[in-house]
Amino acid sequence: MRTHRARTEGFAVCLRNRGYAASLEVRKLYPVVNDPEAAANDLIRVIDESGEDYVYPARLFQKLALPIELQRALRAAS
Repeated sequence: MRTHRARTEGFAVCLRNRGYAASLEVRKLYPVVNDPEAAANDLIRVIDESGEDYVYPARLFQKLALPIELQRALRAAS
């Protein structure tokens, strides 16, 4: 586990949370933390409901291409 102060690189929406209902909400946006090692293993690192960043199966999420202004606004709101 890394600290939630890790640098984020955009957002992903949770599509499914089977097996992770306590940590993930379907249709919610989650900040994505850059983790090339996780990505190489079909995982994604996001800041979840605990406020910490954890890795999850990438198939549970869809990364989003959001305008930079919207990304800034979403980061400020969290």
